[in-house]
Amino acid sequence: MTNVFNGASGKAATGIIGLDEVMQGGLPKGRTTLIEGGPGCGKTVLALQILVNGAKLSGEPGIFVAFEESSQRIAQNAGTFGWDLESLQRDNLFFIDAQPSYDLLQSGPFDLGGMLAALDVKVKEMGAKRVVFDAIDMVLDLFDHRQAARNETYRLHQWLNERGLTAVITAKASPLLNGGTSEALEFLQFMVDCSIFLRHDMVEGTSQRNIRVGKFRGSPFEENATPLGIGPRGIEVAYGRNVEDTKRKASTERLSSGVKRLDTMLDGGYYRGAGILLTGSPGTAKTTLAGAFAVASCERGDKTLFVTLDSPEEEILRNLSVVGVDLETHVASGTLLFKTIRSTTASAEIHLMRIRDIVRSHGARCLVIDPVSALSKAGNLGTARNVVERLIDWSKAEEITLLCTSLLEGDNPLAESTAVQISTLADTWIHLNYLVHAGERNRALSIIKSRGSNHSNQVRELILGASGISLADVFTAGGEVLMGAMRWEKERAAEQEEAERETRMKRRRMELSAEAAALQARIDALQQELSDKREDVERLNSGIVKSGAAAVDSLVTLRQLRRGDVIDTVSQGEP
Repeated sequence: MTNVFNGASGKAATGIIGLDEVMQGGLPKGRTTLIEGGPGCGKTVLALQILVNGAKLSGEPGIFVAFEESSQRIAQNAGTFGWDLESLQRDNLFFIDAQPSYDLLQSGPFDLGGMLAALDVKVKEMGAKRVVFDAIDMVLDLFDHRQAARNETYRLHQWLNERGLTAVITAKASPLLNGGTSEALEFLQFMVDCSIFLRHDMVEGTSQRNIRVGKFRGSPFEENATPLGIGPRGIEVAYGRNVEDTKRKASTERLSSGVKRLDTMLDGGYYRGAGILLTGSPGTAKTTLAGAFAVASCERGDKTLFVTLDSPEEEILRNLSVVGVDLETHVASGTLLFKTIRSTTASAEIHLMRIRDIVRSHGARCLVIDPVSALSKAGNLGTARNVVERLIDWSKAEEITLLCTSLLEGDNPLAESTAVQISTLADTWIHLNYLVHAGERNRALSIIKSRGSNHSNQVRELILGASGISLADVFTAGGEVLMGAMRWEKERAAEQEEAERETRMKRRRMELSAEAAALQARIDALQQELSDKREDVERLNSGIVKSGAAAVDSLVTLRQLRRGDVIDTVSQGEP
């Protein structure tokens, strides 16, 4: 019978991080996939991991047919990945050693019929759903004629289709053909439903691996080459999620930066789950600010991972303690985990895999990488940006607050570009630089951007001391920004000038008060004089009235003495 592939519903998940995303669901279920690659690309590991995950995660027993290495050796090599092959081999995983014996003389035509017959019995016995043929090229090389190799390969393909098995076939790509396949395998690429190419290169002394899906009948897939790494759990494919896949509710919780005044400049601190970037030249206190954030995170109760690239842990702990950043206390408590990684020991992809594993095992909610620009060293420049981009996407999806420091690109201390070109991806970008003036070099801090925040646009002087980190207002004079001793001198001069102005104002206030008091005294004296004058007028008026009345009385008395008519005389005014 012929197995009909039915798009996404007809896919067998590989269970490998990133690979199922690249293939949009997994391998074609019930069909054949060809994996090709040169030595050391990871063909056997990838095929065995697909088989193991099928048994563990999908409940699909599998058979591994080894044409090159012995099954015992393959199991030993895979023992470092923690797959527990021994327990799987009881019911869900079976190895068949089918290595050709080169000591025997071939007496007749060679075919796969006997092996397939034995394999058919085992498939029915254990109910196998998946099967791997590792290093098929070892068998095809035994055929004397190209047509015979084609016929047996077609027989194998038909046998797989009739049983509806999800099959994986691995084959070596020829280095002499620039990664291509030999003539014996060319037709196999056309026969299979899915083909995967693995590549392993050395770039400036650094190992680089990638995977590319060449074809996938009946299904869309990621067509570009994608980096992969072989880590402690096996193969991981570094596939970046789509924006739709990383949708999540944006947190409004603010986290302290560890510097109070910087929190004020940031309108309350960093957002939880944000990507934070600190850039600057060497010595601008990037690591110090990163350490302050780590301390604040630990004091808040968040487990934190501090990854330092190329710098010993002991030196960082010592150096930061001098400026009041105490990391050792939190390392001793287990809240803070330090991890030193030499950037040139592996590719950027491997470093990303290791960092994610450590974050998961530690249960970290905050992650510090110092400096992330070190990932671009030793042949990693081309992949570092993509690695950091995936790191940011992953941390956002996991709601982990990520703080990265980065050295500037180039020699210009005023430049604000980064070596890995990730400044556009960061939610908050803080830039540190030097200002040299009057024989002094002083640190300056400014916030270039902080999404969702009404952040400060002012430059602050960053000061490190035994008591910790502080930010001071810069002093501007005549359009010039002053820091350090020049700022101190100007501030003292301004304070002295202000004190002298206060003294002059106080003296003037006293003078005005005295003058006002004198005027008030004069006013009081004049008011008293005015009151006295008014009293004199009142007394004068009162005397006049009394004199008139006395005169009338005297006239009346005189009239009476003359016996005159007093009333008439008075009314007529006669004397």
